[in-house]
Amino acid sequence: MHDIRLIRDDPAAFDAALAKRGLASPSAALIALDDRRRETIAAAQAAQTRRNELSKEIGQAKAAKDDARASDLMASVATLKDAMPGLEAAEAAAARALDDASAAIPNLPDTSVPDGADEDDNQVVAEWGTPAAFSFDPREHDAIGPALGLDFDTGVAIAGSRFTLLRGQVARLHRALGQFMLDRLVNDHGYEEVAPPLLVQTPAAFGTGQLPKFAEDLFETTDGRWLIPTGEVPLTNIVRDTILSEAELPLRFAALTQCFRSEAGAAGRDTRGLIRQHQFEKVEMVSITTPDASEAEHERMTRCAEGALEALDLPYRRMLLCAGDMGFTAARTFDLEVWLPGQARYREISSCSTCTDFQARRMNARYRPAGEKATRFVHTLNGSGLAVGRTLVAVIENYQQADGSVAVPAVLRPYMHGLDAIVPQG
Repeated sequence: MHDIRLIRDDPAAFDAALAKRGLASPSAALIALDDRRRETIAAAQAAQTRRNELSKEIGQAKAAKDDARASDLMASVATLKDAMPGLEAAEAAAARALDDASAAIPNLPDTSVPDGADEDDNQVVAEWGTPAAFSFDPREHDAIGPALGLDFDTGVAIAGSRFTLLRGQVARLHRALGQFMLDRLVNDHGYEEVAPPLLVQTPAAFGTGQLPKFAEDLFETTDGRWLIPTGEVPLTNIVRDTILSEAELPLRFAALTQCFRSEAGAAGRDTRGLIRQHQFEKVEMVSITTPDASEAEHERMTRCAEGALEALDLPYRRMLLCAGDMGFTAARTFDLEVWLPGQARYREISSCSTCTDFQARRMNARYRPAGEKATRFVHTLNGSGLAVGRTLVAVIENYQQADGSVAVPAVLRPYMHGLDAIVPQG
């Protein structure tokens, strides 16, 4: 959501920022809607002021025993009274039209965000690790996985396309990954562990920017709730409609949740394997902070995600997304892409974004700076730490052995009761 006052103060800057996202001069339409809103407010206020003035004149006419004038004035007051609901409705409609138009416009990209239309214009910021050299041709996870317990056929038979059943040791490895990631965030990085609802109401999905623009990407229940596409939604909404003290910040939340996405725009993409599923697990990080601390928090959050990849000894690179490839609510995003030797390419495994005050405005989430009476909007950040299924893919491909087994990374062995490899089942 955007502050119309800031847009009016500098419409050229607003338009220039959103031009990087491919939007053409949205300020003109917003200012026109705000002009209409202001006109309706002025009309309603003028009618109320006139009504108050006439009420005083009625008293004066009655005191002067001028019954005819009092009667005329009372008729005018009645006319104004009848008109007030229509004026108030017009004011509400104008405010709603402005809010709806503003809600459809994405966040302003940070000045550090490069220009660009899509993922081809993203910039490599850093690389870590060296892809392993194999003495055999490495295979993709969907070729290795079925013998280990990745049961694609049964998953599809039960639930349809883009669902997978995990069985035996590979299911155990998947669980170990999620627990390992969450433990790191809670024990090593001070995040508060949360077990949030997986269903949210419309205001929660609106607050984090999934609604109304991306309704087709979500699953809606028959009673009007929404299955979460990411733990970001319930975690960020913890502070909706609250006023925090500055001393409470930063707040850092982490959760391991199931996530549900319709993948409406993904027809024909990643139809094999675990890369793009309707249901998947992800460890999510959310931070709530003050504006002056959000840039450092973004780096801290990204390093938390990178640390999990480094602990697993998975080569990766950090990408700074261009304006055209960023999510709707993001002002700046770092994607982490892990090396998949079976595909011989890097694939996204984490996305860490700072949303500045964009979500906070939609949620009315504020804080009161120390020593001040006025409140300000908090800054919100979110990141994957990591997507569990995609990390399982990365482990399978990077730790595969010639005999079809997969070595268990050392940091996961305590979660696997000392098991050092998962092996094909007979």
